[in-house]
Amino acid sequence: MQDVNFIVREPLLDPKQSILGYELTWQQPEGTTEALSDADTANLASYSAEKFTDTEGTWLLGTTLLFFQATPALLQEEVLKALPAKNLFLTLGPQELAMPETAEAAKALKKEGVSVILRNAEALAQDKTLLHAVSHVEIRFGPADFATQARIYAALKQSPIKMIGRQITDWKEFDSCASLGLNAFVGNLYMTTRPGTQATGLNPVQGMILRLMDMVRKNTDVRQLEDVLKRDAALSYKLLKYINSAGFGLGTEIQSLRHAVTMLGYSPLYRWLSVLLTTASTSAQSPVLMQTAIVRGRLAELLGSSFLPKNEAENLFVAGMFSLLDRLLGMPMEQVLENIPLSEQVNEALLTRQGIFGPFLALAEACEKGNNDKIGALADSLFISAAQVNEAHLSAMAWAQGLKL
Repeated sequence: MQDVNFIVREPLLDPKQSILGYELTWQQPEGTTEALSDADTANLASYSAEKFTDTEGTWLLGTTLLFFQATPALLQEEVLKALPAKNLFLTLGPQELAMPETAEAAKALKKEGVSVILRNAEALAQDKTLLHAVSHVEIRFGPADFATQARIYAALKQSPIKMIGRQITDWKEFDSCASLGLNAFVGNLYMTTRPGTQATGLNPVQGMILRLMDMVRKNTDVRQLEDVLKRDAALSYKLLKYINSAGFGLGTEIQSLRHAVTMLGYSPLYRWLSVLLTTASTSAQSPVLMQTAIVRGRLAELLGSSFLPKNEAENLFVAGMFSLLDRLLGMPMEQVLENIPLSEQVNEALLTRQGIFGPFLALAEACEKGNNDKIGALADSLFISAAQVNEAHLSAMAWAQGLKL
């Protein structure tokens, strides 16, 4: 399946908008509600287990959780043993969990530490025994039935069952659910701006980082760069931490900015300053937007690495990192770019998704939405296969997790 279709991800957020994990599924045309087949679900779990485990058997996603839409057959698959039980969440419908064999398999997995989610909370009105097989219940919200869904939550509030919200359509609903105590939220609401959000602009730390980026772009002597960094020890520490966690395979730990420039050169230093700029945001939505920007930047870079010279692929990383700066800073992208010295090609990608970098960035973005018709067309336009996109996508997720934010 990974050779012909595309993996898409949606984040699972906690009430503070930090990413707890991701739901992975196969791309489906917009409006499609058809359930995945047994083979599809098993294939996705197997591919994820392979790509998120290194040659020594180490799980590359750390504490990040993985969610899969499951079928009864998946519960019997050996591949589940290759995924860390504490990181694994399987979602099943009420009709599936009503089958005795499936319910018993779900209970057995729960004992091993796997989390099982009931897809439709409303089914509990007819069959409360479903709760014995699950650890979580998913509540699907919507403008027409928010009050009804809230009542379902209230009825379960005193139980050990944890609640996951889906299809929350606006920030008022999100805040209401968070205040009620829902544990997590699936979806892309975080990509919309909160009403009344005030522009924050660049904070002093980001101003310092921009100055450093301009100096690096001009190949300023490393001693002058060090003089600027000395003014903020925490910034210097974070920069070196990022560089050392990036897996360059240098065989030695980078001890100073001078050491980094000697070993890596100026171009990689610019990319790490772009990470610093993004992670220095104080926006209320910073946690999820920062992580999304990092995955997006790395994915765009990997997608372009076979077609572009190394320095151009690094520009793709920067474009991906900066593609959410308008959201993080609370200002239009045009205004953001007035403050940041970037190449014409990167600016074009950020403003229009056109030019040499734009289509790669657009493809990386398309992988962030479940029902999306654009992925295949974008990949075809770049002559990139589904297998190549999926390989780059999961690699980007694992790489981003390796950064110590």
